[in-house]
Amino acid sequence: MNKDELRAELERQAQRFQDVYGGEVVTYAAQPDPERKPWRKKSTVMDQVFAKELVKIEKELQEKHADDQD
Repeated sequence: MNKDELRAELERQAQRFQDVYGGEVVTYAAQPDPERKPWRKKSTVMDQVFAKELVKIEKELQEKHADDQD
């Protein structure tokens, strides 16, 4: 079922509801999804210290690897 067929079917159902049951059909435009902003965790002091330690260890490994190749 494509969009045109679906629209036609919904229109038929709405017309039938109005004719048979005497109901009123109110259609609304779709509401846009709220704009989602990426969630960011503020880094704590421990996170900063951990990141510095990782950088320090990486530098040491690079220096060691450079010394091994010489």
